Amino acid sequence: MSINRVGIVGSGIMGSGIAEAAAAAGHEVVLRSRSQSTADAMLAGLEKSLARQVEKGRRTAEERDELLRRVTAVSDLRELAQVDLVIESVVEDLTVKKHLFTELDRICGEATILATNTSTLPVVELAMETGRPDKVCGIHFFNPAPAMSLVEVVRPLTASDATISAALAFATACGKEPVEVKDQAGFVVNALLFPYLNNAVRLLEQGVATKEGIDAAMKGGCGFPMGPFALLDLVGLDTSLAILDALYEEFRDPNYAAVPLLRRMVAAEILGRKSGQGFYDYGH
Repeated sequence: MSINRVGIVGSGIMGSGIAEAAAAAGHEVVLRSRSQSTADAMLAGLEKSLARQVEKGRRTAEERDELLRRVTAVSDLRELAQVDLVIESVVEDLTVKKHLFTELDRICGEATILATNTSTLPVVELAMETGRPDKVCGIHFFNPAPAMSLVEVVRPLTASDATISAALAFATACGKEPVEVKDQAGFVVNALLFPYLNNAVRLLEQGVATKEGIDAAMKGGCGFPMGPFALLDLVGLDTSLAILDALYEEFRDPNYAAVPLLRRMVAAEILGRKSGQGFYDYGH
């Protein structure tokens, strides 16, 4: 399976980041958002990101212009009819994703691979919403997608070897290090990461140390680039809670049971960097 044209569905930071990574690898990219205004805003955001890279000497102006020429922003899902691969990066809600995969299956050509960027949800349930379960897989980029080297390529029970090979080749072409993983909640990274983050909140709730102290301890003691509370704020507390809930639903492991403090913060719309306040104040 040769992948030349890539469709990206989703107007968040992950969607634009995956679009940048794919376009930088030489793929034509169709970036779809629900409205033309948000699609145009994503394109403007990409232009700003590339402008900063030119200023810092990471790209030439010619490379920037060539990359932007490969990206088209649209609002009509039917514009994805002729792509070779679609990667959806919409809200982490299984019902929303199922509806989208049903629509993509109807619109896209028979050979098109349909992939999800989900970090936790069962890929096989999305595959079974289509008439092409052998051509559905997970291609999970990490934030920020242009910079992070890892991509988890998720193999549901229904995926063909050809689909997984094409997904691995696409990730490699984007300059990433793909790791093939089983379709199990959390895959590798989140299955290991989120019990750690959850237990950090538990230590804070128990008064073992301050958030600043816990962050400093994990940076100084384990060599992590950032502490758990700074990372939770970056990921988003709502996203983190959704991942923990999905992990707990699948495994019923107490380590995945979200600490009450995290759930209450999300209820209060204290979501991290994106809301201006999380465990730390970002002054938005």
